Amino acid sequence: MGSGASAQNSEQKQSWLCSARTPQIGDTNMPARTSAVRNDYRCTIDRNQSGKYCVRIQVHYPRHAWTLSIFFLASSFDRAMKKLEEALDFLQRQEEKLWFWGVDRAEDMGFSAEFLKEAGLRLDRRTEFPGKATNVSLTPEREVPAFVLGPMRRGLAESVEMSRSAAAGGGS
Repeated sequence: MGSGASAQNSEQKQSWLCSARTPQIGDTNMPARTSAVRNDYRCTIDRNQSGKYCVRIQVHYPRHAWTLSIFFLASSFDRAMKKLEEALDFLQRQEEKLWFWGVDRAEDMGFSAEFLKEAGLRLDRRTEFPGKATNVSLTPEREVPAFVLGPMRRGLAESVEMSRSAAAGGGS
């Protein structure tokens, strides 16, 4: 029975090989990309004078060609990462509303700030954004994939370590 099974397997392999062909121009066997537009996020983290972690996020929304800068404070690195995940999710889901109240109705920035405050975020009015940032690009109005957060967390952890090392080295 073993030789019958192997003969059947070799027939299946030959039939598969015969059906294979070289892809031609215009063949589309891969799913088409739905949109090349991506929201670009830049994130930094550092510790302030009171020892809290200050996470800054700058997001560029290309569909409306505008940039929003926000920040939040957290008492621990782990809490900062949890809050970062929530903030990215909020910024992804609320793009239209943020744009409407932040740009289209710019005279009413108070509402936009209040809307962010409800999510535990604050408008960042600082004009300069640190050059060393962790970046991620996401498809608009989609959930933040979990696999994106790991590298982002590592990048931010490295930046906190580097600033600790610099502070320790600078003080001696």
